[in-house]
Amino acid sequence: MNSPANFAGLARNALPNRPLHLAIGIFDGVHLGHRAVIEAAVQSAHRSDGIAAVLTFSPHPSFLFRPENPTPLIMELETKVTLLGALGVEAVVAEPFTPEYARIEAEDFLAHLRSHLPYLAAVYVGENWRFGRGRRGDVAMLIAEGRKLGLGVFSAPRVNFNGEPISSTRIRGLLSDGDIVQANALLGRTYAAKGVVRPGKRLGRTIQFPTLNLHWNPGLKPRYGVYMVRVTGEGATAGLPAIANYGLRPTVEAATEPRLETHVLGACPFGEGDEITVEWLKFLRPEMKFSGLDQLRAQIGRDVAAARAEFFLP
Repeated sequence: MNSPANFAGLARNALPNRPLHLAIGIFDGVHLGHRAVIEAAVQSAHRSDGIAAVLTFSPHPSFLFRPENPTPLIMELETKVTLLGALGVEAVVAEPFTPEYARIEAEDFLAHLRSHLPYLAAVYVGENWRFGRGRRGDVAMLIAEGRKLGLGVFSAPRVNFNGEPISSTRIRGLLSDGDIVQANALLGRTYAAKGVVRPGKRLGRTIQFPTLNLHWNPGLKPRYGVYMVRVTGEGATAGLPAIANYGLRPTVEAATEPRLETHVLGACPFGEGDEITVEWLKFLRPEMKFSGLDQLRAQIGRDVAAARAEFFLP
């Protein structure tokens, strides 16, 4: 699977001269609700020999409207683009959300898109999507304006889980609470952290639990604590069962930035400089401050035992 082309802003000549089926939204998390919109664009593009593309916004509009308290994002743009490519999206347009862009009137929004994307054939949004200055535009207006321009408008109904709509806001709350099981269910995949293993203080080795250290600091920080995880990387045929602590390590240092420290439950083929992916499976306990290394070692031993039982390891 090839990564989709990624454009920083609308570009008239950037895309091939084929019908453009454009899904529009922030799509933070690329969760199951987002997929209903994106997959409709992909399927329509395939039927018309067109191009499936996504228009998203970077930075998030909250950075413009609430700079003192912007929305913490589940993922970075690079990760979003990769996930969209896996769904069949061929191009991603990351439109800078500037004051000028925010002033576009809702009635003019589709005409603005068409002026930059002349082969635009249809747009795809969620049924509750709002757009234009003051967020005045809704799906009904989008349909009306689309008819004037000969554009199709597809609006996907919200997808529910346990009777409530799936949303990025809901998933952010679950991650903040440490409810990784439900967050994974709403995402439709396993929440993951990816990065290069960095050198640490090698304290884990001295207490018999060596770790792979990632300086991973996402916008939306999951609850600090210990998790069951799986680790993948180059040369590993399957995810290796492991436990991970994400947090500030209060027993051993007064850190200000969180770190993800992962201990593989068995032989570990990875080391410093390797790129790994840590898939989060289950929350075991919150991060705690212990009186010393002996107490910390004993608790990690209990964490390992609990994880091994969950993984059905001897």
